[in-house]
Amino acid sequence: MELNIRAETQADHAAIEALTLVAFFRVAHSRHDEQQIIERLRADGALTLSLVVEHDGYIVGHVAVSPLQLSDGSRGWYALGPLSVGPGHQRQGLGTRLVREALAQLQALGAAGCVVLGEPAFYARFGFAPEPGLVLPGVPAGDFQVIGFGDRLPPVAEAEYHDAFLVGG
Repeated sequence: MELNIRAETQADHAAIEALTLVAFFRVAHSRHDEQQIIERLRADGALTLSLVVEHDGYIVGHVAVSPLQLSDGSRGWYALGPLSVGPGHQRQGLGTRLVREALAQLQALGAAGCVVLGEPAFYARFGFAPEPGLVLPGVPAGDFQVIGFGDRLPPVAEAEYHDAFLVGG
């Protein structure tokens, strides 16, 4: 299987929207607005990274990364997600490859760390773990996970995602 992970281009936007819709269609905890979140992040210039997996000319996976605001003013923290893999390509390691590439690119940018709101068992393999000092108000501690890069420790703070994540709520 020939796969290419690369930054999105403008020509990819419609395919990313369609992929995101179908990837989250049967996800019980989804508000089914993930494609709108990505579009708002893009429109606001808040997509630090937007990576796609391309297979035979088709977009089959996507991950977005956006800046995170912390109540203590710490800089260099980012939020990973939404992460989408087309139903016909799930359980083949594409999500894992996208997350690894996104984290590597964040580290290359000098990021302090990254957070994710998602399935603990999946994200733990990358080093994400709950951090009692860094919280997302209203979210169970186990679902909000953190990874610091290098020797950087997560700050004691409340996290705030970009307003794009409020689109459906």
